[in-house]
Amino acid sequence: MEIGRRLVRWLTAIGGWPLWSLPRWLSVFVLTVIAVDGAAIGIAACVTTVTGHDLILFTLLLACTAFAVELSRKAGEPGGMIKDVQGVWELPVAILLPPLYAMIAPIVRVALMQWRVRRAPTYRRVFSAASLGLSYGAASVTFHGLSGLMPTSAAGTLGHGLVWTLLVALSVLVKSVLNKAMIMTAVKGTDPAASIRKEIFGGEPLYNDTAEICISVLVTYGVAGNPFLAPVALPVVTLLQRSLRHVQLVNDSRADSKTGLLNAATWERESAAEVARAVRTRTPLAVAMLDIDRFKAINDTYGHMVGDEVIKEIAHTLNGLLRDYDRAGRFGGEEFALLLPQTRAVDAFRIAERVRANIAGLSIIAPGASGGERVHVTVSIGVAALDSGSKREYAELLAAADAALYRAKAGGRDQVQMISTTRGLSAISGAGGAARGSDDSARQSQPDAPSAFRRARIS
Repeated sequence: MEIGRRLVRWLTAIGGWPLWSLPRWLSVFVLTVIAVDGAAIGIAACVTTVTGHDLILFTLLLACTAFAVELSRKAGEPGGMIKDVQGVWELPVAILLPPLYAMIAPIVRVALMQWRVRRAPTYRRVFSAASLGLSYGAASVTFHGLSGLMPTSAAGTLGHGLVWTLLVALSVLVKSVLNKAMIMTAVKGTDPAASIRKEIFGGEPLYNDTAEICISVLVTYGVAGNPFLAPVALPVVTLLQRSLRHVQLVNDSRADSKTGLLNAATWERESAAEVARAVRTRTPLAVAMLDIDRFKAINDTYGHMVGDEVIKEIAHTLNGLLRDYDRAGRFGGEEFALLLPQTRAVDAFRIAERVRANIAGLSIIAPGASGGERVHVTVSIGVAALDSGSKREYAELLAAADAALYRAKAGGRDQVQMISTTRGLSAISGAGGAARGSDDSARQSQPDAPSAFRRARIS
């Protein structure tokens, strides 16, 4: 009976794992990667001859990894896509030792991160260790399989060094491709809006990966000649780690914590520079102010958790609809701002109307006793266009967009209103309605300065 109760508790605990809340295909993918890694370790253990030299070198490299992990405790570990450099000693393990050690080393590092730095869902840690283990194992097999083709008589020559370096580079490429393919598959499964190009091929991630690979290759080369040179790389790794943390802090200081969009200060600074550039080069540009209709009523009716979900979904919508060079920012509360470089008035209006229509079609479900209720979300948008040849300044352009937004709110909400700063064009579009032009923009009241934070708004 006691065994039966323990079995029931064990099965109940397994049934409550967060892993099962993932899409079914993703749960299967995660478990498959973990199982394949376990099987690969078992096979490698059966064919590997353990020697004292290998154990000493493996222990030395693991000690360097553990020390680097310990140094990162004060800085902590960010959530989401994690970038660290504690793994630079794992490439020497893959190149200088049999594949078995390359598959075990990431397990030790990930376990230390979980224990000493930050606790994360166990299945994520295990999946990360398995992904890294398979990747480094494949790199080790690649290097050892091809290194046998090098003539031993050429050892110590420039040609031998070149071939060795090329084999290491190929092994690193194999590891990087396999690991990123598995990790990004899991990331896209949990967040379909995640950008593979941004996470892998963006300027900063690409630079960080290149720096880490270069240090790993240098450590590998040094350890190949003298194993006790491994600790010498610790200060360099620590410096790179601090550099990565600095970049992360800079990026965090630019972003709104809830949506990931630019915060108000950063958006205003970058937009002012872009407007000045557009005026100087006589190129078109547009600014749009977006405000959620009756947002207070949404919070009062469904709660602030649903209100936060509405804000996040709108941010996701903006990221999905805008171009790479557009700038979306959150001005706080329920207001957003869009900068549309190289955009004429008519195109800016179309973009704003597409944003309005997509947000109106969002399916956001508020939990309830009857299974949930769809929250109807609409936005009002004010657009101001700076056509080529205009000499308007940033403050005037933003004030014009703000006035257009105010008019959209006063005119019934769920619509786009636009003011062209050069042609006196005013346009309006609402749900299901076509845009129509008028000549009354000259009669619109124009604030003297941007009033996104100050004006009395119709909610």
